[in-house]
Amino acid sequence: MSRLDKERQEKLEPTRLKKALKEFEKIDVKIVCYSDTAITIQHKGKNVLYHAYSGWATGKTIKDGRGLKNLLKQIKN
Repeated sequence: MSRLDKERQEKLEPTRLKKALKEFEKIDVKIVCYSDTAITIQHKGKNVLYHAYSGWATGKTIKDGRGLKNLLKQIKN
């Protein structure tokens, strides 16, 4: 399924990606890799994938969900 508003995604995605990278660096989370759309971090020895535009995060060591704040809360605990 494709995005309905691609212009909005192209506008917001880079800023959300930069903000997420900054937040991960603040709490010393190991960033495995990142692209223009997603960031892979390491948490408890497992990879966690965070999609910048939608805010969706998934991985074995977290509860899948939406929102950077929710992901950061889970990682800090």
